[in-house]
Amino acid sequence: MNGLKIFLLFCVSVGALTAAETLTQKALNQRLEPIPADIQVLLSYISDKNDPISDEKIELGKKLYFDPRLSKSGIISCNTCHNLALGGVDGVETSIGHGWTMNPNHLNAPSVYNSVFNKVQLWDGRSSHLEVQAQSPIQSDAEMAASSELVVARIVSIPEYVADFKKAYGKDTKITFEKIASAIGVFERTLVTPSPYDDFLNGDEKALNKKQKEGFEVFLEKGCTKCHYGIALGGTMQQFQVAAKYKFIELGDFRGDKYGMVKTPTLRNIAETAPYFHNGQIWSLQDAVKEMASIQLGIKISDKEAKQIMDFMHSLTGRKPVLTYPILPPSTAKTPKPDMN
Repeated sequence: MNGLKIFLLFCVSVGALTAAETLTQKALNQRLEPIPADIQVLLSYISDKNDPISDEKIELGKKLYFDPRLSKSGIISCNTCHNLALGGVDGVETSIGHGWTMNPNHLNAPSVYNSVFNKVQLWDGRSSHLEVQAQSPIQSDAEMAASSELVVARIVSIPEYVADFKKAYGKDTKITFEKIASAIGVFERTLVTPSPYDDFLNGDEKALNKKQKEGFEVFLEKGCTKCHYGIALGGTMQQFQVAAKYKFIELGDFRGDKYGMVKTPTLRNIAETAPYFHNGQIWSLQDAVKEMASIQLGIKISDKEAKQIMDFMHSLTGRKPVLTYPILPPSTAKTPKPDMN
């Protein structure tokens, strides 16, 4: 586990305890929670007892995450829509999938960073587990469009992947679609980005500057934590359009789950993940703050207040894990060919 500890140590900055009790306590009272500064505590948050993290699983999952051969066409990988160099998103209003097809529901790709802290995955919350969620885009006709059988056939045709699975899961492990998705999920669990905000809540008063602290006060006073709380500052199912109608609601047919509930996006790295909302229609973070206040809280936020909240939100931009792009193992004569149809 030495490699994993080094990986996580890069992310975490431990602050000294200070006297910044008032703002910190107010935040904690509103159900905000920092990413733990202690490595062992953090591991307990991101680990799954049924599928423990190991260096071998992380490396295997990273290869699979970046491997476009998991798609029918052989040109789309998980990283295509969840680009780790772009805040874990693709930077467009709606994701483009197989056959250069726009998402039929006009859905915007959420960030994969810190997704381990979400209580639910996917916009309609139909999955609560990262490893299960990873199965969905691979098989979706509008995304990677690969059948589970095709994915397994490609992976088992590559000797290096077979060896990697044996090292990660044991020599008697059968390579299944579920196991492939599980390895991807293990890698995604390590994509944690502690930020100055976390350092502040963990005791470092100097982690936030004066403007960020003022913005934090406004964020708390306006009631933003009614939806954006917990470690993820989001990631739970909430009623959408509580107080007013979202002005772009007619674009796309997504209306949430059968109860009208929608997964609240994380605010972590929010300054890097435009455009905003489920259909990606708002590009300005200031406009997104004002729109959300209107439709969810039923209040009007001034430009000054929105700017103050934005100042705070920039403190949520986290330290990204250092990643080396993997060299993927070569295909063989037995590897099913790309299919663009």
